[in-house]
Amino acid sequence: MTGAMELRDFFAAHPRCALGFSGGADSAYLLAAALRCGADVRPYFVRTAFQPGFELDDARRLCAGLGAELTVLDYNILAVPGVKENPRDRCYFCKRAIFSLIRERAARDGYTALIDGTNASDDVSDRPGWRALCELGVLSPLRDCGVSKAELRLRSARMDLFTAEKPAYACLATRVPAGMEIRLEDLERVERAEEALSALGYTDFRVRLTREGWARLELPEAQLERAAAGRTDILSALEGDFTRVTLDLRGR
Repeated sequence: MTGAMELRDFFAAHPRCALGFSGGADSAYLLAAALRCGADVRPYFVRTAFQPGFELDDARRLCAGLGAELTVLDYNILAVPGVKENPRDRCYFCKRAIFSLIRERAARDGYTALIDGTNASDDVSDRPGWRALCELGVLSPLRDCGVSKAELRLRSARMDLFTAEKPAYACLATRVPAGMEIRLEDLERVERAEEALSALGYTDFRVRLTREGWARLELPEAQLERAAAGRTDILSALEGDFTRVTLDLRGR
């Protein structure tokens, strides 16, 4: 899918940009494409309790491969009003805080244009985070140029980016039910549980925290039968953090 404007046109008009960088498929492709267009783009990764360690590892690996200088900013996201309380529009407060931090640092580094990896497939109609980006004047080249998720994955594969098939990954805060206070210790045990399931070979899943403090596993439908058969291994891997583990039979 291609819009009236191409990415090369966007970066011709914005040759110097700061990029809110996550290490995911969207921002990875955007960074690679910007560099190919000859733009001066600096990626900024904000490290919070909401990002698992592998995301920063992927971001560093991607930037090293592209020869891009990654700036990592540490941030206590749970201290931001409206985040720890976890209302339904929590993402608005989180996204606004994170991109405000990036904008402030980027301005000191000499970058006035700020971009993110929102693509043309993203439904922004019910995304509080999108409202925050609009308020801050963040530009979304992939969306503006009509580049869909499927298209950017194809282009990423042609560019040999390891993120081409990387599954979408929502931050750890999404594992906590809306309205339930987000606690650091809960985020840490969810992250450990997801690391343990990954070590067992499961992919593209979520470990959701229930209001009772249990773990609810959401696995792709093709992995449900294996999970049921391997329940002993799963319980053993998660028993240090969860007293009860349930499996959502609807699948992801």
